[in-house]
Amino acid sequence: MKPSVLNSCVLISLAIVTAKTSRASQSQKIVGGSTAEEGLAPYQVSLQYARDSDHFCGGAIIDAEWILTAAHCVAFRTPQEVVVETGTQNLVEPGVHYNIEHIYTHCGYNVTLLHNDIALLHLNSTIVMNEKTQVIPLPMQPMKDGDDVLLTGWGADTSAGGGGPPKLKKLNLKYVGYERCKDLWDNDPRLHEGSICTFTREGEGVCYGDSGSPLVGNGHLVGIVSWAKTCALGFPDAHSSPYFYLDWIHQTMRQNKKYSCDSQLI
Repeated sequence: MKPSVLNSCVLISLAIVTAKTSRASQSQKIVGGSTAEEGLAPYQVSLQYARDSDHFCGGAIIDAEWILTAAHCVAFRTPQEVVVETGTQNLVEPGVHYNIEHIYTHCGYNVTLLHNDIALLHLNSTIVMNEKTQVIPLPMQPMKDGDDVLLTGWGADTSAGGGGPPKLKKLNLKYVGYERCKDLWDNDPRLHEGSICTFTREGEGVCYGDSGSPLVGNGHLVGIVSWAKTCALGFPDAHSSPYFYLDWIHQTMRQNKKYSCDSQLI
């Protein structure tokens, strides 16, 4: 049965926005995934509250001074409220922290529908690259229906949370083309031409804390986690497509200022 926008299904953005416990006791799992082997995703970062270093969203290193993430993770935060942690796959082990100089949410971001749910973070210092910290290239071409995609993140393992060590998890997913995803979602207005979808089966998918995390296909960053129907309940998850937003990404990085939208971007 396809979900209708008129039924009672609960759609969530996947940032952790509630009160936190200690880092070691937080639920930090993709639903249905497995622990990522060391070095699998050196481009993965954790966005954390500056006040207590608690994880709330993911992100991806796309340049030595730039992080790509979801707009809903940072739209109502100041640069001083967020730090970026790189170089670790276990949140109880110290990585390297970087402060943020500017937060650039997409000029067409819609907080209600989560359209254009993408943001750039400009750091105030250059990331030191090594075997644990590397750039992930932006895509050069769109994905095709059925392509393999790798998701990594520290999101909860069930919609209700749960215990477990805060180690990075991975999940292999399949890309679902935009038209097929719209059909599966009964043309839900939250789906936007800048969205991509992924799905395998019920019991596998993104959850709370995965927002902003990277999806990688063919060695390129092909998605940024945006929203889902609760967690892994048998419907495609929706993500923002870096390929769709390449012009906005390049213009913002080049100008290092908020880039005005035109009809091609929204």
